[in-house]
Amino acid sequence: MIVPSYGHLSTLTDATGILEHADHAVPRLEHGYCTDDATRLLLVLAREPVWTPVLRDLAFVALRFVTEAQDAEGRTINRRAVDGTWTGEHTTDDCWGRSVWAFGTAYARARSSPMRHTALVQFGLGATRRSPHLRAMVFAALGAAEFLVRDPGDRAARALLGETADRIGPIDHSAAWPWPEPRLTYANAAVAEVLIAAGTLLNRPAALADGLHLLGWLLARETYEGHLSVTPVGGAGPTDHAPGFDQQPIEIAAMADACQRARAATRDPKWTAGLQLAVDWFAGANDAGAVMWDSVTEGGFDGLTATGPNQNQGAESTLAWISTTQYAALLPVRPEPVGAS
Repeated sequence: MIVPSYGHLSTLTDATGILEHADHAVPRLEHGYCTDDATRLLLVLAREPVWTPVLRDLAFVALRFVTEAQDAEGRTINRRAVDGTWTGEHTTDDCWGRSVWAFGTAYARARSSPMRHTALVQFGLGATRRSPHLRAMVFAALGAAEFLVRDPGDRAARALLGETADRIGPIDHSAAWPWPEPRLTYANAAVAEVLIAAGTLLNRPAALADGLHLLGWLLARETYEGHLSVTPVGGAGPTDHAPGFDQQPIEIAAMADACQRARAATRDPKWTAGLQLAVDWFAGANDAGAVMWDSVTEGGFDGLTATGPNQNQGAESTLAWISTTQYAALLPVRPEPVGAS
């Protein structure tokens, strides 16, 4: 079984934050840092059951970066140059939603009491905001769901999760295209996951049913010839069919997260099978038959093209590989083939 490895992330991360891009495995300083990646780093580290000193240091770098990206009104800025200069404005775009998600997860799961305290304060700031963008709200709502595992009565977290679920649903189970948008775009499985979370944490059976239906529909649509073939970077509509390229590892990570939440909510083996498909995608069970991580550098490849992987190993894709691989330990052990040594 492959276990998560942080070797390449240590290469990408310095005292300021995690660098966004790499030329193959070499960090590209000219592109600087982004809050989106720092939130992903904080989230996966908060999930780790044991921290080595290296992981602890990475977690505090991520926490400091995401905290510094947030203003006093709970909005977030996304871009930072290597000289430490922030560029752009504080918004409630995706970086805000992912920050709330990371703070909620760190509050619920981090190994450090000081980190949980900081995450509690920063989550409280971010959770007061709302975004006009559905994906930003979805990411923030997933943070609210994490927060509610530790503090089920928190009003701000319950409101954020509930309002986001209301924005998505209800779902028409009889429709050929039940998706709440005219096209699939990115992090699609996260939309279904929010409904499942609202159903289980807010005692909304209809939302749970809607989320499971959407996730089942998406999983069926994105399964092609026995493997995952996820929505490509340009999105997909009702008349588009698999395979499509380029495929992004963050789509696989979102599917893994959603299948694990559905699995925990229902114990239905089809979600275990979906989770296995996500893990297997990185191991080569994909449209190009290509392994999507580098066993030498421990970095994840940036995307799957029709001819194989994009060899660059940026933060987003490496973190998507790690996030998905964290679930491998939850899957049934496969028997060794007859004659295997």
